Amino acid sequence: MRRTTYHNVAPLAQDLWSIRKALTLSDVDITHPFLTLPRQAVEDHIVVHMSPHDLIITLLENGEKIVRAKGLDVGREIKIRWANGCLHFSVSPPQNVVEPQIHIVAAPQEQQQWPIKKVLTLSDVDTNHPFLPLARRTVEDHILVYLTQQERERLRNEEPLNVNAVDNDTGDLYAMKLKWRGNYYNLIGNWGKIVRRKGLGVGKEIKIRWANRCLHFSVPQEPTAAAPAVLDQWPIKKALTLSDVDTNHPFLTLPGKAVEDHILMHWTTQAREQLRDDRQLNVNAQDFDTGDLYAMKLRWRGSYYNLIGKWGKIIRGKQLHVGKEIRVCWDNGCLLFSVPQ
Repeated sequence: MRRTTYHNVAPLAQDLWSIRKALTLSDVDITHPFLTLPRQAVEDHIVVHMSPHDLIITLLENGEKIVRAKGLDVGREIKIRWANGCLHFSVSPPQNVVEPQIHIVAAPQEQQQWPIKKVLTLSDVDTNHPFLPLARRTVEDHILVYLTQQERERLRNEEPLNVNAVDNDTGDLYAMKLKWRGNYYNLIGNWGKIVRRKGLGVGKEIKIRWANRCLHFSVPQEPTAAAPAVLDQWPIKKALTLSDVDTNHPFLTLPGKAVEDHILMHWTTQAREQLRDDRQLNVNAQDFDTGDLYAMKLRWRGSYYNLIGKWGKIIRGKQLHVGKEIRVCWDNGCLLFSVPQ
C-alpha cells in the first residue's frame, strides 16, 4: 500500500503547469504582440500533443487581446500547459506586479551601478546634429522596463518621450527627449549643450542609468586631464607662417606625421577610417590660454592636415602673426592649442 500511494501522488505535482515564464518587455508589447516560449519546453510538453501550426496561429492572433484584457506587464509570471486538446494558461496574481516597483526604489542606492556604457564616437559629439544614439537592447533592458505601458506605447509609435536627465558629475538638470529609431533610441533635446559644457570628444566614455523616474549620466574625468597644464608637454609646436595667419583663407597647417603620432593615435579606429574616407572630421578645439571652445574640422591633405572652421576668428581674437609659436596637443577628447605671450 505504501508503494502504491507513492506512485499515485508524484504525477499530480508534475501535471499542474509544465511551462512557466516571467514576462519580458517584448512579451507585453501590444504593437508587436507575441509570446516567446522556450523551444525545448514547447516541444516536450505541447507540440507532442498538437499541430505546431495551430499553436502559432493561436498565440499570434490573440496576443494583443490577452495582454490588454489581463493588464499584463513585465515581471508577471505566465504558466502554460496542454490538456484536453486545449492550451491552458494562467497569470500570477496582481500582487506580484508590485515587485518591479520595489526594484525601482532600490536601484538608486547602487550609486556605482551603470548598466549602460558607451564610448563616444564622432557623430555623438557633433554639435551641428546633436543626438546620442543608444543601443535598443540596452535601453529596453535597463530603462524601458521602468516606464509605464503607456510610455512604452508612445515610443513604439515613434513619438518622442520627455525625460529629465541629470548630470551626476555636476548636478545639472536637463529637459531631454528619448526617441525610438529602429535598432537605437536617440537622446535628443539638450545633448548639444551637454557636449559643449562638458567638452565631450571622441573616445570619452559616458555611463547611463535610470533611477527615480530620471535618466542619470556621468562622464568621469580622467586623471591625465591636467597634463597639458605643463607647457613643455605639448608634442606639436610650430612657428606660424604667412598662410597660417591669412584671414582671407583661414586654416592652420599641421605636419602629417606629427598629427598622426600625437593626435590620431588617441582616436578610435572608426574615427580614423572616417577621416580617411571623408577627408575631414569635426573636432572640438579649446584655447588653453582663454578656455574658449570652438567647433572645428580637421582636414586630411595627404602629407599634412589643416585645422579649419573658426581659425579666422582665432587669428583675429589672438592677434596672431608670422613667427608666433603655436602649441598643439590632444587631451580628453579635445584638441588643445596655446599661443603663449
